[in-house]
Amino acid sequence: MKSTLAAIAMTAAVCAPTFALADTTGEVRTLYDQFRSAQNARGLGRVRTLLVDSPRFLWVSDGKSFWGADALVKRMAEFQLAEVWRVDPDFGKATIVEVNDGAAYLHVPIALTIGLKAKPDVIGFLVSILCVKEPEGWRIAALFTTPDKSD
Repeated sequence: MKSTLAAIAMTAAVCAPTFALADTTGEVRTLYDQFRSAQNARGLGRVRTLLVDSPRFLWVSDGKSFWGADALVKRMAEFQLAEVWRVDPDFGKATIVEVNDGAAYLHVPIALTIGLKAKPDVIGFLVSILCVKEPEGWRIAALFTTPDKSD
């Protein structure tokens, strides 16, 4: 009986980090999917709710730093003046790196379709997002974008 309990305890100890990672992975992916959906719906109010409410929020875009969630919303609103704006992630190539129980990075290639309906541009980006767990759930604390030059 003692050996059975010891085996169960050892199995639980070994598997617990796997379960935590699985939960984190699913929650971070869900957060990004909500962020993508809100962008594609041009729902900037919803986008704002998915970001940490802090002046320390950081978005690096086009080699420039934008501090605070309101700066992201303002800049994204300018981009969304285009007739077409759509973000399509390649989740098959996404990687989630858990930093600890309350923080993880999501790295995902995306195709951004932007421009005129008649002839939109499709631009590949690599996006890395720092996600943090807050009392109300997972939020985006930082977003880093760079042109995808992997091809």
